[in-house]
Amino acid sequence: MNELTETDLLHLARCVELAEEAVADGDEPFGSLLLSADGEVLFEDRNRVKDGDHTRHPELAIALWAVRALSSQERAAAVVYTSGEHCPMCAAAHAWVGLGRIVYASSSAQLSAWCEGWGLPPAPVAALPIGAVAPFTPTAGPAPQFEERIKALQAASRGVTP
Repeated sequence: MNELTETDLLHLARCVELAEEAVADGDEPFGSLLLSADGEVLFEDRNRVKDGDHTRHPELAIALWAVRALSSQERAAAVVYTSGEHCPMCAAAHAWVGLGRIVYASSSAQLSAWCEGWGLPPAPVAALPIGAVAPFTPTAGPAPQFEERIKALQAASRGVTP
């Protein structure tokens, strides 16, 4: 795991803002950015699963966009920032299209522990770390600076008290 830089934290803050937008729209709190090698934001999105399509994760949207819009070299040099660690579906898509580093604010293990503590049933997909699905993808996270904010967003989206 790499250390988080001030630049990483700045982009993670935007991801958390996107997660807040998702919750405000009645969706689950996840937001993500794709940055080019020179730091330009190429794509950003938030979760859009509220209407029943639980594949509409921002990390998957990034992978689908990137494979259409970027060369393999540009994808490999790009960085994905996200409010929550990729699920297995998104980690696999990320690896298959050859995107670069992933930086996340909260981990799948954190989310699983929070949900368990709130008495919620487990997710239908195993909460595997990115490295278990995409072992050659460099990652960094979680960012303790965002833990309480993200935990509150996750609780709000599930109708529970943290």
